[in-house]
Amino acid sequence: MSKPALTNSLQDIISHAKEYGFVFPSSEIYDGLQAVYDYGQNGVELKNNLKTAWWKAMTQLHDNIVGIDAAIFMHPLTWKASGHVDGFNDPMIDNKDSKKRYRADQLLEGKAEEYTAAGEAEKAQALLAEMGRLLSAEDLAGVRDLIIAENIVCPISKTANWTEVRQFNLMFSTQVGSVAEDSSLIYLRPETAQGIFVNFLNVQKTGRMKIPFGIAQIGKAFRNEIVARQFTFRMREFEQMEMQFFVRPGTEMEWYSAWKETRMKFHKAVGLPAEKLKFHDHEKLAHYANAAVDIEFEFPFGFREMEGIHSRTDFDLRNHQELSKKKQQYFDAELDANGKPYGNYIPYVVETSVGADRLFLATFCNAFTKETVGEGENEKERTYLKLHPALAPIKAAVLPLVKKDGLAEKGEAIAQSLKSSFRTVYDDGGAIGKRYTRQDLIGTPFCIAVDYQTMEDDTVTIRHRDSMEQERVSISELKEKIGYQVSMERILENI
Repeated sequence: MSKPALTNSLQDIISHAKEYGFVFPSSEIYDGLQAVYDYGQNGVELKNNLKTAWWKAMTQLHDNIVGIDAAIFMHPLTWKASGHVDGFNDPMIDNKDSKKRYRADQLLEGKAEEYTAAGEAEKAQALLAEMGRLLSAEDLAGVRDLIIAENIVCPISKTANWTEVRQFNLMFSTQVGSVAEDSSLIYLRPETAQGIFVNFLNVQKTGRMKIPFGIAQIGKAFRNEIVARQFTFRMREFEQMEMQFFVRPGTEMEWYSAWKETRMKFHKAVGLPAEKLKFHDHEKLAHYANAAVDIEFEFPFGFREMEGIHSRTDFDLRNHQELSKKKQQYFDAELDANGKPYGNYIPYVVETSVGADRLFLATFCNAFTKETVGEGENEKERTYLKLHPALAPIKAAVLPLVKKDGLAEKGEAIAQSLKSSFRTVYDDGGAIGKRYTRQDLIGTPFCIAVDYQTMEDDTVTIRHRDSMEQERVSISELKEKIGYQVSMERILENI
């Protein structure tokens, strides 16, 4: 019998992620590099499974969405056209006493959260609205005045001795070329979307795609964040899963609403509970958008953005057309209400963009479970990862009761027979109870116990991770029974 799950802190989650091979600090033997992380042997499996689920949900479930893999390095004019060179900035403010640097908007958002927690939601909304107005007007002096008026102090020095607010460009730059004098300035891409936009016509023509259609991509992006924090939530090197959906102008809001609902279904399908998800409409729109909403997840540090859905208008394609002098138009042969072809136009775009690292963190936080099991003297705390079986790094573990009397050889043969269908491990080290616990801690949904009865009738015991219940099944049934539960199809059928 289990009791309600215990409350988990972010530090508990970070410690578990490192101890069980999910996430390591990068370059740890050299004391690490701030806001850069490496995925360990179990973490890379979980992250790859999440990426596979997203990729299949986009390209396998939709006949009109295809994928690409664009280069990280792009011509520098790409970022001029996109607005990143001139406008990809965060408002930065320093505390003169602590010498610590902060994002001005995050300080104000933190104050708004305090108001919300105190039951003053209207005050919080008013503060966010005023911040949005000042940032839209690029009134940085007004932003500083607002921080002071709200009595916001540095969490380290506890003083309000603030510098002026300054804009800080987030792009990493480097040089390309074999000789320093002949090299050219280029950037590490701050987003993956532009690789899709510059390939819009390549994909449309070679794939004979008709509007509406989408292009999906998974790839690394890089941002020189002022304040990188909260584990893998905000990093300087991260991975995005983006889909740009090209539509006829005037239909973008219909598609925007449709993709909002479709993407929310995805997050529920991978196992995130509805009560920990919500939409958050943007107070301040990006320069390219006419509508924007975030799907937020309730992390241990509060509700935060996990995915953004944006109506980007024709901003990107139009700017690329103007700067490159290459037409980025689509000829629409379908007839309008007057019976005439829609003709040439620059499509509008609806974007869905989810951070692979943030989705990983949300999934890991949600799965990390501590609960009390047993009664009286037998009561103890149990920790396990309640991952969707299709996402678990290891799907099944084969555990012989003992190493002797042929049980080990039988177990190895069973594990080998399952490996071509799903990721299976064999473990005969230590007491079987401890082996169950080892698999629980990394989220393995099924443990297969090989005992003396197995040698008599070719049956084994399957132990289910979440309930700890056990059932006896024939070895011949294992591949189909477990394979069904761990199939990616179990996720896709719920989208």
